[in-house]
Amino acid sequence: MIAELNRLIDAVEARLTEDVDIAGLAAAAGTTEYHLRRMFSSLAGMPLSEYIRRRRMTVAAADVAGEDRMLDIAVRHGYGSTEAFGRAFRAVHGSSPADVRAHGGPLRSQPKLRFRLTVEGNTSMDTRITHRPEFRLIGHAARVPLIHRGVNPHIQAHIASIPAAEHERLKALSNTEPSGLLQVSADVDPDAVEGTELTYMHGVAVDAQSPVPEGLDAIEVPEGDWVVFRTSGDHPTALQEAYAASATDWFPSNPWRLRPGPSIVAVLERAGDFRTATCELWMPIERA
Repeated sequence: MIAELNRLIDAVEARLTEDVDIAGLAAAAGTTEYHLRRMFSSLAGMPLSEYIRRRRMTVAAADVAGEDRMLDIAVRHGYGSTEAFGRAFRAVHGSSPADVRAHGGPLRSQPKLRFRLTVEGNTSMDTRITHRPEFRLIGHAARVPLIHRGVNPHIQAHIASIPAAEHERLKALSNTEPSGLLQVSADVDPDAVEGTELTYMHGVAVDAQSPVPEGLDAIEVPEGDWVVFRTSGDHPTALQEAYAASATDWFPSNPWRLRPGPSIVAVLERAGDFRTATCELWMPIERA
């Protein structure tokens, strides 16, 4: 995966003034656009689209400091108007092209990335691979913003709004793995941009033949393979670290890639105040 990401960086660099065909680059690398975007954002700490924009504006800064017409510069760097180019330029540099031309700055540079895999061998991951037939997730769903670190208050508020008796009803409906009450994240943006919306469901897994009770939402999950990470410790820190480690450690070392689908957290044990917990993190995968 590290080699594929570095080839992607080189391909992006060669096409900075063009629209970059990410799907085509992913196919050429023998992977999927979905997996490539998810791995890039996890390892680089920014979405691929944001990296391309920053690199494009870093290179464009040299042109802006010159004497070419702004419209010519905008078109050269893939923008149809000086207004669109100016917005992108200001978002990266914090100053307008006119200010830079007049005063020489300020400018912010985005260096070309290079991914490297550091093998330390001092952290083991409790992991298993399982194949599941199609099943259904049922429960109470809400649209919430993605937050990478710490407790998500929007999810907290959603769970708090569910009556206690409803939690017991949901647990009684569970009849397949992952078992018990589940925390489900679906429809996540492939770039995993913080603040973008996802579907969060507080619910359970049932077999594909189980009906959906009135008043509950449902997510249909097709047959496929899953990687299951077992985590234990501070909650939700241990889970968030497992998400990060899957990209930095597990996927680069194993012949699997992410496929579209929900990620699922099953809470196996927890403290009364939920500050610590033992969980299983389920992620949908396919052979790379």
